[in-house]
Amino acid sequence: MRAAAAALALSLLAGAAWADDAKLAGPVAAKARVTFSFERKGVAVPKYRLTLNSDGTGTYEGDEVEFVSAAGASQPTDPQKFNRPISISHATSDKVFKLAGHLDHFNKTCASKAKNIADTGTKTLNYEGPDGTGSCTYNYSDNKEVQALTNIFLGITETLDQGRQLDHLHRYDRLGLDAAIAFLAQEVSEGHALEIGTIEPSLRSIATDSSVIARARSKASSLLTLIPENSAP
Repeated sequence: MRAAAAALALSLLAGAAWADDAKLAGPVAAKARVTFSFERKGVAVPKYRLTLNSDGTGTYEGDEVEFVSAAGASQPTDPQKFNRPISISHATSDKVFKLAGHLDHFNKTCASKAKNIADTGTKTLNYEGPDGTGSCTYNYSDNKEVQALTNIFLGITETLDQGRQLDHLHRYDRLGLDAAIAFLAQEVSEGHALEIGTIEPSLRSIATDSSVIARARSKASSLLTLIPENSAP
């Protein structure tokens, strides 16, 4: 009887301790997530969503169209959906979530009140995490931190879109790779294309393919050297 009671007491104490540990560990272990959504007609990727988790993993999904000449005008083809996992560097991930924190997890107005601003696409920033949620939508923002965060997401998607084009050219038009890689290198050097490591497999496949012209392989190899070692989470 006493042994059973003692065992029950120990079990209850262990259960309480486990619950306390879980309560303490929960917020730390839970992932936060920032999502950047974009919509604009008339561009090659008229709709997409880039989701980044606090551990640096994420997904990039959206619609892609091609423009073909029809009846004397350029017409978009039916959208083709894409969806791929990604992983970004510690430095960029930390910057994204730091900016999200400074912006009160987007619980504020992001859109500029200025009139007659050109349409650069409808953008939505969304935050979900153990410390709260928030969302704001804008075409253009006067807020410097919103601008910085927007440029990070646009830079990552630029790289991913260029990588998808490289894959297509590598398969169907290898002569076109030279100009495409040269353009990507320029975008990287000017800071418009970020996180080149997200397309490392595409670049490495080109750099090691002896059937690709030497100049394109050399450019792909040069871009690979820009990827920091152990940069991904």
